[in-house]
Amino acid sequence: MTESPHEPTAEPDPAERRQELAAAERQAAAEIDPGMRAVVVAAAVVVLTVSFALPHSGGANGWQMLAGSEQAVAETITLPSRIFLTLAAVFGIGVSMLALVTRRWVLALAASAGCTLAVVFAVLAVWSRQTLDPAAGGAGPGAGLFLGWAAVLMLAFHWLKVVWARTSTMLEAEAARRDAETHLPEQFHYRLDPPRRDAQDPPADR
Repeated sequence: MTESPHEPTAEPDPAERRQELAAAERQAAAEIDPGMRAVVVAAAVVVLTVSFALPHSGGANGWQMLAGSEQAVAETITLPSRIFLTLAAVFGIGVSMLALVTRRWVLALAASAGCTLAVVFAVLAVWSRQTLDPAAGGAGPGAGLFLGWAAVLMLAFHWLKVVWARTSTMLEAEAARRDAETHLPEQFHYRLDPPRRDAQDPPADR
């Protein structure tokens, strides 16, 4: 009775392994994986959109103040309010939705930066509405302004967490690639074929 010989396990090709790790590193550098945060971000975008339909000052809602309608002009639109609404519409709604759909890291980074800046101008917008000159007219901050402020604050927080998580993933992928390269045979570290030893040795005297 003959025993069947055990077949040797095939060793993975070092070059292919390096290419796989490099591809994983490139993917980690270009894409994000928000996970469950995507649901929170989508909900915050919906809340932010609804806040534009609510009064931001007096009887003027966010869309009217952003467009500079007559009703908004009557409420004395301040510059911080305009900047906040512009940042909230562009980065809080537009760029955030694009980042969720495309999963591109650069869009997530832009959304986090824009929403963080919008939080600052939301504070200034509330302050400017509360310190209006009584002679200029205009009401104080409305419910839509406070709701929009809370929405961009939530968006800024979660986008920053997504961007930070992607940075950690990219660093882990880079470390895995470098670790794999240290175990490669010597010839795989050359871009060209390694130099022949007999070509380096000086000719022997005869």
